[in-house]
Amino acid sequence: MAANDRSKNITQGVARSPNRAMYYAMGYEKSDFDNPMIGIANGHSTITPCNSGLQKLADAAIAATKAAGANPQVFGTPTISDGMSMGTEGMKYSLISREVIADSIETCVQGQWMDGCVVIGGCDKNMPAGMIALARTNVPGIYVYGGTIKPGKWKGENLTIVSAFEAVGQFTAGKMSEEDFIGVERNACPSTGSCGGMFTANTMSSSFEALGMSLLYSSTMANPDDEKTVSAAESARVLVEAVKRNLRPRDIITRKSIENAVAVIMATGGSTNAVLHYLAIAHSAEVEWTIDDYERMRKKVPVICNLKPSGEYVATDLHDAGGVPQVMKILLNAGLLHGDCMTITGKTLAEELAHVPDLPRADQDVIRTIDKALYKEGHLAILKGNLSPEGCVAKISGLKNPAITGPARVFDDEPSAMDAILADKVKAGDVVVLRYLGPRGGPGMPEMLSPTSALIGKGLGESVGLITDGRFSGATWGMVVGHVAPEAMVGGTIALVEDGDSITIDAHKLLIQLNVPDEEIARRRAAWKAPEQKYTRGVLAKFTKLASSASRGAVTD
Repeated sequence: MAANDRSKNITQGVARSPNRAMYYAMGYEKSDFDNPMIGIANGHSTITPCNSGLQKLADAAIAATKAAGANPQVFGTPTISDGMSMGTEGMKYSLISREVIADSIETCVQGQWMDGCVVIGGCDKNMPAGMIALARTNVPGIYVYGGTIKPGKWKGENLTIVSAFEAVGQFTAGKMSEEDFIGVERNACPSTGSCGGMFTANTMSSSFEALGMSLLYSSTMANPDDEKTVSAAESARVLVEAVKRNLRPRDIITRKSIENAVAVIMATGGSTNAVLHYLAIAHSAEVEWTIDDYERMRKKVPVICNLKPSGEYVATDLHDAGGVPQVMKILLNAGLLHGDCMTITGKTLAEELAHVPDLPRADQDVIRTIDKALYKEGHLAILKGNLSPEGCVAKISGLKNPAITGPARVFDDEPSAMDAILADKVKAGDVVVLRYLGPRGGPGMPEMLSPTSALIGKGLGESVGLITDGRFSGATWGMVVGHVAPEAMVGGTIALVEDGDSITIDAHKLLIQLNVPDEEIARRRAAWKAPEQKYTRGVLAKFTKLASSASRGAVTD
């Protein structure tokens, strides 16, 4: 059933259906069938701290839905903890979970003919998955982010999950004591909530405010705080009103609103994963959006937020400084946002931001004005060249010189690369190549936080390049390039690189180049054979068969 073929809502169908008997079994009364049926897609689980604090938000949304005169229908969605699965076989399921979650929400919303849906999620793939599902089904929907974790503390220093990963490299390099290593590990994550820097979860949630699909200020609230629960209840109330007005996701998710979302991603120094996810969201909403649009946005939107991983502060600091609305007001006044875009409240973005001050408070250093931007242009650069003719993504914030030419150190899997880095076999000036980790090769584009964090811990973050057809955690920074496409598994040039080949990464020239004669590349291509697929059954095998190129969002439909 196409999303826009929905001519009758569930209340109309159920009112005349013998299936009412099953609703009576759940305590419904006859009068309930005159009211909207609202799905509550609840991502609560005890798998990860990102999602273990969601039940109270679901409970608040359920109560608010009932108070607004609608019927909440609660169903669960799965999640994979990126932080826990990082560096393991389980990491291959992370991106795949985006599709599984989206499919789960679509299945329940369409299969039960729900009139609207509140999606509640926490970990990285929960956000794009929920938005993909809302765009696909096109029933009125709102996203409720579970909230950020509070920063950890050790000996007066603020910690995030990336602190624990970098500590591995520091400890093995003899730059950190065992006491500090254990102290960082035990204190990096002090509460429920998603990873605290402007990593993937906070990047996507922040962008959802700009997209118009989440309430203002909701993306930077901490999960343990009461205001997060209040916001969840208000989100449900707003969603019921959207159902009454028949305000749908595709009325909100447009090319202009995606530009707004990407502008906020650039301004806040957000995750490389946002490139992949907004390609997928646009695809689901049937909005024209390509990888080249990111480069167009990068050139005009500066980085104005001083946030980890390449800056100093975390999401709770951003919240205290005025949150995403303050960032958006600065961008709006600079002509970098479309204020006429509709939001889930029924107001335009400009109307929603009318009460926000024009300038950030003077007593904070998290949000800058345009004239005092950290970087005059955005930080997510799209590089092209013979190594990636379809384009790949480099995160260039925090680098003194985002360019390197050096000999390739080639690895066909993450553990081999990790062993080489920890054994000091990777030297300054090298370019590490991690391949067969793309959508079909991984499968699932696993994130390379362990190798990149180990390089930083070893003091090689700015002197060693790393390219991969896999992904990077939103917590990653350094001379890294991901999403190389075409990927190695389909015969992309990255599959043809040999140890010692000269490779150039140059963000100034937007270039990623294998410095080998064309004739030699052609010879290697003719001799290349695709490796056998490791997985022939289950979701990994399905993703391997269906996933598109990273340059198209690694979508499966």
